[in-house]
Amino acid sequence: MGQPESREGAQVQLPPGQRLQRGWPVTHYGPVPKFKPDRWEFRVFGATADGEKHCWTHEKFTALPYATVVADLHCVTKFSMVGAEWGGIAAATILDLAPPADDVTHVMVWAEYGFSSNLRLSDFASDRTIFATHKGGELLTAEHGFPVRLIVPHLYAWKGPKWVRGVEYMTADRRGFWEERGYHNVGDPWSEQRYSYQEEPGDGPEF
Repeated sequence: MGQPESREGAQVQLPPGQRLQRGWPVTHYGPVPKFKPDRWEFRVFGATADGEKHCWTHEKFTALPYATVVADLHCVTKFSMVGAEWGGIAAATILDLAPPADDVTHVMVWAEYGFSSNLRLSDFASDRTIFATHKGGELLTAEHGFPVRLIVPHLYAWKGPKWVRGVEYMTADRRGFWEERGYHNVGDPWSEQRYSYQEEPGDGPEF
């Protein structure tokens, strides 16, 4: 069987077990939160280099330098959306403005309703990881994560939560929402790391 083709007819390389998605399905757990700009803030806390919590209002957060990344999105439910342009604030910008302490190894990305997803610091610090506010030059819809969702192109999409509210710097790994419920702690689609039973020693903390 040949490789799937995009709308432009170019061959697309997909991770194992994935299929090319023509649209963008809405997938999430729980209700869509209501955005209240006067109450919204983005926080960076935990093991920061200066020991302080750093906060941005929505106005100040969206005024940070705007970046774009053209990247695929691979859902663990086996669909892949390819070649999307994501616009927003690079994770590297947040790391520059609110540096982690030297012994930080992981981050927990926190979203509405207490949803969380853990990442290795190296994955979070990738130059392709972005807090997306736009897709294809247009603001995200509420169903797709407005005002901010995290995109980590080289990992399964659950590692990039919708409706992000902050980042916790951690000196030891801790499982997030789906990781506690049986999803793989790392989530590399090219290695098809879908579920925790596939984990190798060192992939994650003990349950």
